[in-house]
This record gives sequence, C-alpha cells and structure tokens, in this order.
Amino acid sequence: MAQVNINRVVVSGNLTRDPELRQTNGATAVCELRIAVNSSRKDSSGEWVDKPNYFNVKVWGAQGESCATYLSKGRPVAVDGRLDWREWEARDGSGKRQAVDIVAERVQFVGGPRGEDERREREPAAVGGALEGRDDDDEFPF
Repeated sequence: MAQVNINRVVVSGNLTRDPELRQTNGATAVCELRIAVNSSRKDSSGEWVDKPNYFNVKVWGAQGESCATYLSKGRPVAVDGRLDWREWEARDGSGKRQAVDIVAERVQFVGGPRGEDERREREPAAVGGALEGRDDDDEFPF
C-alpha cells in the first residue's frame, strides 16, 4: 500500500499585529501575519480558561498584497494552508533555531474592518442599493 502524506492546517483567529509586506529578491510579494487562536482547557481548579496559541503565517503573491492592504491588527481571519518547518543558525552564534510556519493557500477575511460593523448599525441603509447605476447588459446571477 502506498504511503499517504497529508500536510494541511486550518486556523481561525485574530491578527496580533499589522501585516508586514516585503518583496523577495525576485520581486515576489510575501506578507507575514501573526494570528492568535484561543483554545479552551480546564485549569487546576477545574475552571475553563482560554489558552492562546500563536502562529506565524506567510502569504505569497497577490493574495499577500491584498492581506497587507486590507488587514490590520485585531482583524479576524481564517487561514487554510500547510505547515513549513525551517531551521537556521542564530545570529549570536548560540546554535541552530527552528520554527514551524503556516504557508497560506487561502486567507479568508472574516467580518469587516475595525469599527465597520458599528458604523453600519448607526447609519441608515441607502435607498436603491446595489441595483442603482447597473447597466442593462448586466445579468442577474439567478
């Protein structure tokens, strides 16, 4: 029987800092995110408490550029991707370091930008909505 290897991870949480966008030497965009994901467990007294887990996420290409443009600290996101192990020599010469990152294949923006939900609740809905200004050539999806 053939061996099957699966490397898949899905997490949903909040960004702990603003996204950091950079370019590789080959001019490919890579955006680095840090996500906090809470899991619940019982403490020594039997009370349920949240335990945060922190994950570094890399998002490549145009999707990474979108993340850098539209996401900010505190924003909830869902990430679908794979785990990537890396190893490097510490700059201070103290030995090798290791880390496991998530390489995102898909990032889902959850909710609106900070404050947008409260703004929507306070503002009246626009009359005419999405159909206003449509060309007659546009077709409805149903």
